[in-house]
Amino acid sequence: MGKVVGAAILAHVPTIMLPEKVRYDLNEGKEISLVPGLKRFRKEVMETLDYDTVVVLDSHWATTVEFVITAQAERSGLFTSEELPRGMSQVPYAFKGDPELAMAAAKYDEKNGTWITPISDPHLPIFYATVNLWHYLGRGLDKKWVSISVCQTATAEDFLRAGRALGEAIRDTDRKVLLLASGALSHTFYKLRDLRKHESSDPSHIYSEGARLADLERIEWMKQGDHARILDTMDEFKQFKPEANFSHWLTMAGATGERDNTAKGVMYSDYENSIGTGQVHVYFPEPEAGFPRPKDLVLSRD
Repeated sequence: MGKVVGAAILAHVPTIMLPEKVRYDLNEGKEISLVPGLKRFRKEVMETLDYDTVVVLDSHWATTVEFVITAQAERSGLFTSEELPRGMSQVPYAFKGDPELAMAAAKYDEKNGTWITPISDPHLPIFYATVNLWHYLGRGLDKKWVSISVCQTATAEDFLRAGRALGEAIRDTDRKVLLLASGALSHTFYKLRDLRKHESSDPSHIYSEGARLADLERIEWMKQGDHARILDTMDEFKQFKPEANFSHWLTMAGATGERDNTAKGVMYSDYENSIGTGQVHVYFPEPEAGFPRPKDLVLSRD
């Protein structure tokens, strides 16, 4: 049987791809903790954990009528961001995919009341929520990488269902998988004429006090392994506009047992600001009992 051997919510902000001097200039002469955090995560997790495939829950890849999972045998190219080409220009990437896992996830979509479509088109775009993490965590390591989109018409329940389908596919393909939920916490930007006043990573620059407190509350619950409480308060958190409706975290939750998951989070960065948004790296190592197996759920599409 395959299993999820570790999971993390990781920040992918464009700032991590800027030259060191530029990062220091933007952050009052100091390094943002997200960069050394990713380097430490690579050394302590990516280079030591026994896993076959990395699955990135990509909060920047928006689809509309279904979830899409990448099914190419390999992906390579140069990535330039349409959003911020000044900071992410011609970034090289090259990694193997996992078509078997992608196809397996689609087998469980109807059972779990959702839609997941594997796509192997070599011209399928790639997004920096995947590329930036691979740049720090995947280069030089012979691991498979797969990305899953955010369905922009989905609800929180739909994200959980997609995660359940992924969890069952992992189990039945005999894969050892590391899940990376790539995205932020609260996600409101300052307006253009104000945002350059708020480029420091200090959390005092988070868009609102309410957003900052809500983020810190959820980080504390992650550290305690209280995933159920995060699920129970999703409606409250939505008022602070978590990135992509917090789809990346919710899909990860669906694949790791949801309310039954008690894995305690380990901080791999400080809680930081990025022009108003809340950013952090938190890793959930598999507890002794393991992440709970996907339940044998049969749900309607309603």
